[in-house]
Amino acid sequence: MQDARLAAMSEDIKLSILATQVGEALKRRGQLLTTAESCTGGWVAQTITSISGSSQWFEAGFVTYSNRIKQQLLGVSANLLEGEGAPGAVSEETVLAMARGAQQRAYADWAIAVSGIAGPGGAVAGKPVGMVWFGWAGPQGKVATRHCQFDGDRTEVRYQSVVVALEGLLALLDQPDLYTG
Repeated sequence: MQDARLAAMSEDIKLSILATQVGEALKRRGQLLTTAESCTGGWVAQTITSISGSSQWFEAGFVTYSNRIKQQLLGVSANLLEGEGAPGAVSEETVLAMARGAQQRAYADWAIAVSGIAGPGGAVAGKPVGMVWFGWAGPQGKVATRHCQFDGDRTEVRYQSVVVALEGLLALLDQPDLYTG
């Protein structure tokens, strides 16, 4: 039991360090961040807002778990989410639309979007448990995406997703040439 508590503390410390680094980088630039989360259920926003002073650089967090709410709150097209041939909620196209929608609605400089299948159920053909897509939107319409396939249970997939979401933003803040769009 003590080993599990120590592991959880070390995970919390890692998330706190990442969120602090994100906050420092955004404060130096005078920029704001927003999040659009599905499979992480607000964990990225919770990690960020656990940092004292985060209100100086964090604007809003959208937890858009259902397709209907992705459409209503973030403006994600129904054509991306549903129907034959649609990429679906767990796709590059959808996380980009989520990131751009959150960025616009929160009037933020940066947005992080996460959508995936944390498990243990929910897998569909071509989209196994542990598949997660990330999207980042930044100033001047720049965007980046990443896809990961994580191992572990639901909590482990979600934790790894929060780490990648924050590390990805840090990389973009440090090296803006990593942008794809």
